[in-house]
Amino acid sequence: MARTPIVVLALAVAAGGAMFGPAWASSEPAATAAALSQVAPEGVVPEGAMKVGEETVLGRTVAYTGTERQEIRQPGATYIKVHFDSLRLAPGDFVTVADPAGREVYTYHGDPTAGGARTGDSDFTRHGRKGFAAMSIDGEAAVVTLHKRSAVATRGLGFSIDRYWRGYSPDEVRANNPSFFSVCGTDARRDTVCYKTSHPTEYAKSNAVARLLISGGGLCTAWRVGATNRVLTNNHCIATQAAVSSSEVQFAYDCATCGGNNPGAGTKVSGATFYKTSPGGSSRLDYTLFSVNNFASIQQFGTLYLDVRNPVAGERIYIPGHGDGKPKRLSIYEEAQGGPLCTVRSAASDSYNMSYSCDTSGGNSGSPVLAANHKVIALHHLGGCPGNQGARINLIYNEIKDLIDNNDGGTTPPTGPRFESTADVTIADSGTVDAPVTVTGVTGNAPAALNVEVNIIHTYRGDLVLSLVAPDGSVYLLEDFTNNDSVDNVNKTYTVNASGEAANGTWKLRVQDIANQDTGKVDSWALQF
Repeated sequence: MARTPIVVLALAVAAGGAMFGPAWASSEPAATAAALSQVAPEGVVPEGAMKVGEETVLGRTVAYTGTERQEIRQPGATYIKVHFDSLRLAPGDFVTVADPAGREVYTYHGDPTAGGARTGDSDFTRHGRKGFAAMSIDGEAAVVTLHKRSAVATRGLGFSIDRYWRGYSPDEVRANNPSFFSVCGTDARRDTVCYKTSHPTEYAKSNAVARLLISGGGLCTAWRVGATNRVLTNNHCIATQAAVSSSEVQFAYDCATCGGNNPGAGTKVSGATFYKTSPGGSSRLDYTLFSVNNFASIQQFGTLYLDVRNPVAGERIYIPGHGDGKPKRLSIYEEAQGGPLCTVRSAASDSYNMSYSCDTSGGNSGSPVLAANHKVIALHHLGGCPGNQGARINLIYNEIKDLIDNNDGGTTPPTGPRFESTADVTIADSGTVDAPVTVTGVTGNAPAALNVEVNIIHTYRGDLVLSLVAPDGSVYLLEDFTNNDSVDNVNKTYTVNASGEAANGTWKLRVQDIANQDTGKVDSWALQF
């Protein structure tokens, strides 16, 4: 078989002799032409976003000459993102940009902003000038290759790269963001994969959370919301169609092993359509709702739903996000693993927010704050120990409810008061324990659909029988696990018809361990009226 001729771009940069030059193409966004005519100013990182990279102007033109393949490398860079101001190729020819190992590859048959994209071409972003930017390549090196398939005349064809962005090293991130820090005491965050076994639901829910790269050099967190193509982040991260069009949303940027610092590139899509933002920036609700291109590629990561009720002081929460621009971490404990869980400090710290001491840092802006029922109750946006703050999601929901599908297939979520215990209760081998929750201030009887949220850590849940005990001693069986159910832990919400019981009083979650060898604890449980 005859070899395909290859021409490779090599970009030498005077500063330190470093070599730059990643590139990639993309499919045409689904947003309207009018919306996409608004594009982000070149090189501008929105105020409030963490700065994780910088732009350098560069003029390089490549025509159809030469066959040398070269690597483009910037030692210490965490990503390279290239802007093409021209890409004109012969029919059938295309450009690819890849990391040296070929794990991350982007393909372009022409300039997608000028009608040159073909089906299957990669995503791209727009930056307020002629041409387009390729999706970023993770790491410090990239290879740009022109693949020639056509025998037609090529005079006047080729491509031009006028600028690029390179991602900062960790030291540079810290130097450029000295005030982005809200770790309260000891930093208890861990890589999401660390919780895959001990907190499987929290781990699974975190998959819907993504790293948001804005205008080539800004960094926040974003996440899928509801059943359709909708994504939420902060207004102080992106607030216009221009900013959406310049953004990448990177899912599955996660470490493969606990503490391993070994993330893959994940799945990157570009911002598509801007829908709505809140006025007032970080001083108010601070949200922006938008959609992405190539939505089908991110549906595998799931989505999050909103818990449209008032938060309750003391209830358990957790926060997944990309603090410091790092691979995604989960904040579940306040100080140390197995210690006190993250909880709501103030359910209404002001007219818009609730507060908590769950650890966050720069880049966590836009992270979801989830309750023990694994639905979102706040949108994180302000740091400041001991009171990090999130905009209350029930207030945001009132403004975006006509733009999202928050139906998770269940019944309408309850909006009554919620009572929770986060005190650890040890489950002894072959023993029975009661974990109490005291309900006060509720008029009349409990509802016919009382939600009982249970989070138990146990090494063999087939040993367990779970019951709810009402204040008058009536017992309602929640679940009697089969004795061959060898799965760890219980993270589940049960519905009980408790309409015959007075609401106020001490309710108990009763856990019976009916077999030998395995033990555990009640991590938390709650009653949602």
